[in-house]
Amino acid sequence: MSFFTDKKTLLVGAISLMSSVSAVMLTTQSSAQSTPFFTQSGSTPQIVVSQSHTQEEQSYILQGLSRNALVTAVEKVGGAVAREFPIINAISAYLTSHQATELASINGLRMTADRNVMTMSTLDNAVAQTGLAKKFAIDNDIATQTEADELHEMGITGRGVTVAVLDSGTLMGGVEGKPLLRNTYNRSRAFYKYDATLGQRTRKLNDDENGHGSHVTGIIASSLKSENGKYNGMAPDVYLLSVKAFDANGSGSYTDVLDGLNYIYQNRNRYRIRVVNLSLGAEVRSHYWDDPVNQAVMRLWDAGIVVVTSAGNSGSEHGTISVPGNNPYVISVGAMTDSYTPGNPFDDRMTTFSSKGPTYEGFVKPEVVAFGGHISSKMNKALLKNKNHVESLTGEDYHMISGTSQAAAVVSGTVALMLQYSPGLSPDDVKCRLMDSANRVSDPSTGKAYDPFTQGAGLINAYAAVMSTATGCANLGLDVQADLNGVTHFAGPARVNTAGELGILISNGDVITEGTDWFNAEGTDWFNAEGTDWFNAEGTDWFNAEGTDWFNAQGTDWFNAQGTDWLRVEGTDWFNAEGTDWFNAEGTDWFNAEGTDWFNAEGATISTESVEQALLDETVVNSTEESDELLDPVF
Repeated sequence: MSFFTDKKTLLVGAISLMSSVSAVMLTTQSSAQSTPFFTQSGSTPQIVVSQSHTQEEQSYILQGLSRNALVTAVEKVGGAVAREFPIINAISAYLTSHQATELASINGLRMTADRNVMTMSTLDNAVAQTGLAKKFAIDNDIATQTEADELHEMGITGRGVTVAVLDSGTLMGGVEGKPLLRNTYNRSRAFYKYDATLGQRTRKLNDDENGHGSHVTGIIASSLKSENGKYNGMAPDVYLLSVKAFDANGSGSYTDVLDGLNYIYQNRNRYRIRVVNLSLGAEVRSHYWDDPVNQAVMRLWDAGIVVVTSAGNSGSEHGTISVPGNNPYVISVGAMTDSYTPGNPFDDRMTTFSSKGPTYEGFVKPEVVAFGGHISSKMNKALLKNKNHVESLTGEDYHMISGTSQAAAVVSGTVALMLQYSPGLSPDDVKCRLMDSANRVSDPSTGKAYDPFTQGAGLINAYAAVMSTATGCANLGLDVQADLNGVTHFAGPARVNTAGELGILISNGDVITEGTDWFNAEGTDWFNAEGTDWFNAEGTDWFNAEGTDWFNAQGTDWFNAQGTDWLRVEGTDWFNAEGTDWFNAEGTDWFNAEGTDWFNAEGATISTESVEQALLDETVVNSTEESDELLDPVF
């Protein structure tokens, strides 16, 4: 049965959605027989109050007015302000249903009910064995599978790049946590942590009760090396900023996530944060631009920070990407499995749980996929309240977890390697090169390529991504500042016909579908169809006039017979259109071995030395293995 039941059930706004920031209201009517692509609720005033808990307080996120006006409005109705989020000009407050209704009548004030966010991992199906001798350090295969091991041998290990991980915290104590606490040079590389559930910095070595945060951080950054010389982490020398926003059950709220993102944004220069890993997801309930978490990640992207997030674990059906994976700017990652044969690529396949695009607004998601099935990472399970993680069959204190969370962590580590090698890359550049260098994936049971709503541009390759010279192939036509300011919002190129079948509109007006080459005659790729205005000038629907079937009768491979790649093959050189090189106007070398200054979005100079000083000021030193507290630095 098709997911799409009516031609007005579009990938874009045929229904009124919750809380509009847009300067243009979207008011076209859906057919009486149509079913929304996602379940939506509400129109102005944009709040939903549970009638069964009318006197109980609930957390809301408030926007639309100045900070002082929001605080005054809450206090006037007797509510309590809980947190402030300058990153999106918002506050959170506890309100009764009566107070919320009063505030809803204020012109310009927008409210979103706080709601649940979850980590994106699943229980592994493997069964732990007992009585077998386990090794302290094993090869978890990710460095080899992504060819990151070749980069490590070249000295490209993420050095000088800070990755912020917003998750359930991290376990950095004891011998199990040391690979997160210290880099390959045995130097402390973790800053003071931030606990968004408490709204304060913390010096705890072990603040992860769930294990999810420690697991994904290990995939990104573990400095543990196996007997065969392979690191467990993709980028074992990155600086780490751990932000806790999830409890022992892997559950959090919009308020906690926003508080964590706000902390990252406010400290981006001090810690030289270049990458944020968000292995989490929430149900889509609005357009991407109206969602507070999506607004925050767009703000980070605009500030020059690469945001990597999981696509979601809803699986099988199209249109299941979660927040913030549905954000068109960021890098959303789906998950593959090696079918427990890491040395045999011929049985690699997409996992059954990996969520698929397109998004409600018609963007192709995920951008890329990475291995996320039964990934092993080391952590001390005895310190966790969550005891459900499956132990590795061969590694001591290794645990196997599957999810798009793990796949996102692989990509975050890859991005750190890219930024060490090419510090001047913008987030759009990083996204472009990841996609340009990815390899398409085929279903081993059929030999046909998975569609782009399942695999995006394909399986990432860390070595190829670092060495890529591609430019101008991601987020074309999008304007993050216009989006944030509510000037205009954007729709992607996905289309659906009356039979519920998907296609992609490219820039010359053709719709490419299963059975057609993903390139037009001129070689234009399907990514540059992104960023079109939400509605065309006439406001007509997203179907061609005839509503004909866009798929051929044979249902052939999504690629032509020769298997042409989806991305440009010209291999754009290292120079921009004007021919200028990779040096700034003053001639400062971006690639100085000592870590010469780089520039943030505002042009402020941030040096490796200043980050090292911050590390000295706030280092996490574990001189007492059993301590639950971060001790003062010892140098």
